Amino acid sequence: MSAAAGAVRARRRRKRLRRAGWNAIALAVFAAMVFPVYWMVATAFKSDDEIVGLTPTWLPEHPTLAHFRAAVEKPFFWTDVKNSLIVVSVTVAVSIVLAFLAAVALAKYRFTGRKLFVVLVIGIQMLPQTALIIPLYVVLARYRQVNALSGVVLTYMTFVLPFSVWTLRGFIIGIPKELEEAAMVDGSTRLGAFVKILLPLVAPGLVATSVFAFIQSWNEYIFARVLLNDQAKQTVTVWLSYFYGTSRHIDWGALMAGSTLTAIPVVIFFLLVQRRIAFGLTAGAVRG
Repeated sequence: MSAAAGAVRARRRRKRLRRAGWNAIALAVFAAMVFPVYWMVATAFKSDDEIVGLTPTWLPEHPTLAHFRAAVEKPFFWTDVKNSLIVVSVTVAVSIVLAFLAAVALAKYRFTGRKLFVVLVIGIQMLPQTALIIPLYVVLARYRQVNALSGVVLTYMTFVLPFSVWTLRGFIIGIPKELEEAAMVDGSTRLGAFVKILLPLVAPGLVATSVFAFIQSWNEYIFARVLLNDQAKQTVTVWLSYFYGTSRHIDWGALMAGSTLTAIPVVIFFLLVQRRIAFGLTAGAVRG
């Protein structure tokens, strides 16, 4: 009896050690991911002497907002922020609407070419975005959409829309058909069942998908840099690249302050919808 109890205690001890080991690995990965963000924010508040000093300082000894003022006063900051908000808002709104309708068709109906369409959606996501720059530029130049925000919106939709379709399809597949059928039996029309049953149930999926679409569009740099030549029409990520310039001196404080300001809209958007994200990420997005 004592030997069996000892074996049980040994198994429990091994289980606790294994769990502690995985927790330590998770904390190390978390620290590695968070540290660059922390260093960016901390550097934005440091003085110039602390930034360029040979001995790194973990916390600002003399916090200052001068770098934020320098970033905000840099030419085209507010203009490019407005451009980014316009591009991202239109991209996310149009992509979510079209993706939702396409996902409903793929999940609820059978039609010729359905499987091929799904394969194409997956295949487009596997293509590297840089491989699409030249063909997209040629097409957009033909229709005079280069150096135009509308051209950037169309370009962003080439990678946001397939991702949104595939993600929302998984959410919709997880909703039982019997719910819509029961609503129709009770006298509701197909449109009424769609609005009253399907739409509320897939709302967390729409929120989670819109968050990822927002982050993808807001942080994108390569397409915006290639397509937009006029500084008054560029996005805020392209605006950040002008801190480097061509000289040896780089204003690291203003650059970190500008990067911090650029990250704020993503954080605000995430906080506004974070209540629905936890459920949305686990409500069937990996199914299908």
